[in-house]
Order: sequence, then structure tokens, then C-alpha cells
Amino acid sequence: MSNERTRDAAIARAAARIEDGSFERVLAARVAIPSESQNPEAGAALRAYLAEAMTPALAAMGFATEVFENPVDGGGPLLIGERIEDPARPTVLIYGHGDTVRGQEGEWREGLHPWRLTREGDRLYGRGTADNKGQHSINLAALEAVLETRGRLGFNVKVLIETSEEIGSRGLREFCAAHRERLRADALIASDGPRLGPEKPTIFLGARGTMNFELALALREGGHHSGNWGGLLANPGVILAHALASIVDRRGRILVPALRPPPIPNAVRAALADCAMDGGPDAPTIDPDWGEPGLTPWERVFGWNTFEILAFETGDPKNPVNAVPPRARAVCQIRFVAGCDPTTFLPALREHLSAAGFGAIEINPMRDPMQATRTDPENPWVRRAAASIERTLERRPAILPNLGGSLPNDTFTDILGMPTIWIPHSYTACSQHAPDEHLLLPIAGEGLRMMAGLFWDLGESREAGAAG
Repeated sequence: MSNERTRDAAIARAAARIEDGSFERVLAARVAIPSESQNPEAGAALRAYLAEAMTPALAAMGFATEVFENPVDGGGPLLIGERIEDPARPTVLIYGHGDTVRGQEGEWREGLHPWRLTREGDRLYGRGTADNKGQHSINLAALEAVLETRGRLGFNVKVLIETSEEIGSRGLREFCAAHRERLRADALIASDGPRLGPEKPTIFLGARGTMNFELALALREGGHHSGNWGGLLANPGVILAHALASIVDRRGRILVPALRPPPIPNAVRAALADCAMDGGPDAPTIDPDWGEPGLTPWERVFGWNTFEILAFETGDPKNPVNAVPPRARAVCQIRFVAGCDPTTFLPALREHLSAAGFGAIEINPMRDPMQATRTDPENPWVRRAAASIERTLERRPAILPNLGGSLPNDTFTDILGMPTIWIPHSYTACSQHAPDEHLLLPIAGEGLRMMAGLFWDLGESREAGAAG
């Protein structure tokens, strides 16, 4: 049998998992585990995902596995799987996270439940179907199809599954630093986040960073009747609103120079030139005049920083009373691209607010920032992955310098020192982190095909060992 027919057989074997229902059955069992890392009571479910869902599946493919405690308090356990066929061959690290956000039971539409996989047409509903159980399940199923077809992979694989990604990948960096040698690989190949569009295969090479913090202003104890005291007492909600307006204007443009990124590199502009995003029929309409002027919408989300107000509270919004409130707070976020130093953001913001007359406003960091990263689009691993996907699907994937969202990608680029190739199997309107989260079966089927083709090609390539 020729190599091409054997490659085709592996791809067909992977794709058949949609048609015969086996992918759906596997994913249903994984979705049924309520592995909510945001729930302090979910520790047993996090362990169950690694012990009951991942360990047997990897063992069946010849992986040696070990589950580890998280080195940081409050973090969930982690799993390493290893299948080393030949130390002289290249090694790929596959990453995924088995934890989810809260299930939000009772908020899904009728007939759906977060911990029960439900198929409706070409959609699979359930918590984790898109983020991230469905995505790493696709990659492992494709890997299995190649192994079944060829009898070996032709390269080495290490698998890292964490269970704390939805709480900022707590402990992941410390864990990878402690197990650097064991996790050493030539490249990361993983899947998370969305494609540019439902029908647009996508590769992204990094992620924007994120920093969350609180701006808070407390002026006095207790509220005071607005009829008696309105006009006499400073209103913290008004003051905080004006402070926020000095940071970002009415169209979303960042006004504080130190919070803005360096100019977009020409290589990034070129990569984004044909990367129009399509969220599908359920996606919101893009506001064309929002954000940094002079940039395309795609440059704004993939190549620029944004300042977001995630929540604003003063008084009691649910039960307002006729009183001047004593305090106000806003939860804010900066999404930032590679080339920015997030350690400078809050000091610069402090200086700006003080100079603008808002010195009484406190700035409280909420958690450590996720760093921004980019792998060079010219890296041989990137070219190889793009060529393989194009060979399988007969159309070239979009190549993004980074995702608009944030991932713990700096763990792999900075701590483990490897190029990172992210190949998402979801789309922007998947209701990730919301009720009615779902995976599109056409994307899942295409993901199985292109990942099987990529893994097949990595096992055949005699050049891959020099690509790390």
C-alpha cells in the first residue's frame, strides 16, 4: 500500500469516529464529569477527569502516565503521559485542560444540561465541548487513528493535561519549571480557542496577555439620603466614571500612552491582511468604529492592546435607593500583545490617575497576568503544519501571529523553550464560558482529518528532528 493511500486511510479512520458515533460517546463520558475548577468543591471531579477519562485512554495507546499534585495551593492536579518510540526522532508535546468554567445549571435553554452531551443537528451541547474537552479529544482521537493505521506514530509524544486553566492555570508554570526535562519536546501542538470562522481552518502561534485589576474608591461609611445630601457629598460613582473616561475614550481608544503597544510589526500586519473573522450566524455584529482608529478590526483584536471594563458597581444596582453611595468599584482588564511589559501597566496607571486628580482611587491587582507570546511565523514547525493542513483540506489555513484571547502559552515558549502551534477546533460563537456551549460537528470532523494528516506527516518526515 502506498504512503498516500495509507495516509488517506488514517485520515478516513479518524473521520469515521464522527460517523460511527464513537467520538460522541467518548466526549459524552468526559462532559459528564463536572470538572469545574472555579468551584472549590470540585476537587474530586478534577481528579476523576485525569484518572477515569485520560489515564485509560492514553494507556490504550501505549502511554505511560502519572498524575501529580499541583505545586500551588488551590490548583488542580496535572497529568503527564509519555510514548517514546525512538529518542532520535522528534518529540511533540500535546497540551489540553480538563477543567471547565462553572456549569451554570438552570441557565441553559430547555432540553440542555451542562453535564449531559446533547446532539441537535450538527451541534454537540455540553460544558467543555468547545473549551477544552472536545478539542483535546479530537487531537487524541486523531493520534489514535494514526497509531491504529501505521502501528506506530513515527515520532515521540508527551501529553500534558492540567485542570486549572479556568483559574489562570494556577501552578502550571511552577510545575513545568520543576519537570522541564521530563516535558522537553521539539514543539507544542495543541488546540484551544476559536477559528477565524467556522469554515476557516486556523493556526495561531501565541496569545495576547491579560491583566485583571480593580479600581476602587471609598469616600465614607454608609450611604446618605440624596435629597438631604445630594450636591453636598462627592459621589464616588461619578468620580470613578470620570477616571475611567480619562483612561479610555468613548470609542474604546486607550488614552494612556504607557498602556498602548509598540507599532504593529510589518510581518504581523502582513499575516493579518487576509484574516477576516467570521463568528458564524450567531455571532454579534462588529462595531466598525470601536477601538484604535487607523487599524483594521483584525489588527485591533490580534495586534493591539484593549482596555475593558468588565464590571462597574456603585450603590446596590439590584435594589437602588435614594442615597449617595459611599463607594464605587470597577473590575478592569488589559489585553496586551507581545512586546509589552505588563509590570509597567499598573505603575503607569497610578501615575496617570494621580496626575489627573484621581489619587484617592485604589488600584488592586486581582491575579498574576498571563504573558503575551508569539512564535515566529517563519519557524519550520509552522510551515510544516500549514503545508500538512493544506494537503489534507486542499485549502490553506489562516496563520495568526497570536490569538486575541489569553492562554498560558508563555509556559511553553519561555519555560519549556519550544515553538507553539495552536490549531483550534471551535469557533467564536460556540458560547464558550456561557450557557449552551457547543461544538460544531463539521469542525470536529475536519479537525479529526487535519490532525490525523498532520500526525501522519510528522511520523514520515526525516527533517522534523531538526525543526525544534
